[in-house]
Amino acid sequence: MKRLPLFALFFTLATFVSATGQTTAAPPAHRSSGEPAVGEAKVAVIAFQAAIGKTNEFQRDLADLQKKYEPRREKLKTLSDEVDGLTKQLQDQGTQLGESERVSRARTLDEKKKELDRETQDAQGDFQNDLQQLISTIAEKVGALMTDYAEKHGYTLVLDAGDQQNAMVLYAVPSTDITQTIIDAYNQKSGVPAPPPDAPGTGAGTGQPAVDAPQPQPAH
Repeated sequence: MKRLPLFALFFTLATFVSATGQTTAAPPAHRSSGEPAVGEAKVAVIAFQAAIGKTNEFQRDLADLQKKYEPRREKLKTLSDEVDGLTKQLQDQGTQLGESERVSRARTLDEKKKELDRETQDAQGDFQNDLQQLISTIAEKVGALMTDYAEKHGYTLVLDAGDQQNAMVLYAVPSTDITQTIIDAYNQKSGVPAPPPDAPGTGAGTGQPAVDAPQPQPAH
């Protein structure tokens, strides 16, 4: 039986850039420690994609999303088993069946395969839409918090250090990385506790996480 390819959804997130700064100079004695002098750039970097995936809220909601689709995974598993069973029967008994019976079973198998393909594509599409909505919702809130943090600490520019494909940041000293700071601040603001270590989705967002959509499981 031909299997559908593994479906994985990689996070694709827009880079948030903050370019706020002071337009007038202030005497050093009255300038906050985080505010750069006029003409001085204060740059920070953030692995924005990873920051979203590591928030407690995202991991909690991702686990809920996985649970939501569990019944559909079970349905796909049942359909997949039925297709495997019908395929094996036709292979084992094909030569012993009359022409009409063999044609009837082949037609039933073909219809069941089409049903499996259709149900899988529908489940994957629905899962993708829900996941994209989840990512968009958390990204918007993390981005707002990051912007507020950058303004309060006098950063003139924040670059995404997690976009390896476009390689926006080739080098940055560790002290400029605000990723964990933003994650911690977001978790504190949201009030969502850390999920259990074995919860679905825990650890997502480190690098380029792939989240599997519902799909039939291979027969053993």
